[in-house]
Amino acid sequence: MLALAPLAVPAAAPADGITVAALGDSLTAGYGLPPGDGFVPQLQAWLGARGHDAVVLNAGVSGDTTAGGLARVAWTLTPEVDAMIVALGGNDLLRGIPPETARANLDGILAAADAAGVPVLLAGLTAPGNYGPDYKAAFESIYPDLAAEHDAIHVDSFVAGVEDALSAGADPAALIQPDGIHPTAAGVALMVEAIGPSVEALLARADAARGGTGTATAGE
Repeated sequence: MLALAPLAVPAAAPADGITVAALGDSLTAGYGLPPGDGFVPQLQAWLGARGHDAVVLNAGVSGDTTAGGLARVAWTLTPEVDAMIVALGGNDLLRGIPPETARANLDGILAAADAAGVPVLLAGLTAPGNYGPDYKAAFESIYPDLAAEHDAIHVDSFVAGVEDALSAGADPAALIQPDGIHPTAAGVALMVEAIGPSVEALLARADAARGGTGTATAGE
């Protein structure tokens, strides 16, 4: 997650659509994958196939920490953004950043979204045990705690689809790139399938906040 990659931003959403900014790191940015195979384009295609009138903006920057996300959240929350996915913290773990620091940064991101009236889906992660059980527990608790405090939608792990497949005996080489960290296109597809229903719930919140029916399907 520490390699640098350019920020890719798709074209603006149509006026009647829901615009979702995906604020994250290399897992969001699509590190190591062709442009159409990363998380954002695959989620965009998944939502479109299910009839949702939504555009997902790639606000993923490889190597970004929660501090980096906090530093750029203000310009991520542009006026056209109706909802935001926040998937940060993996690089904090790689660098051994104290959990209380990551918590404060994520709290600041969610507070900025609250101030903008933008609903959030907060994606957690499974922390490794190499810093000890106390660190692991403290880090993993950040996400459900802050989601409850800010009334955000919460998923336990951004990469749950890959984790579940590997636990079921899937071939790691099919789902993880040779660096051992980033998912392949097939791995991203599993991530999207797992998080997709929560994104649909996020779209419904955003639509309701704009005075809609609570749904965001094409043609409505």
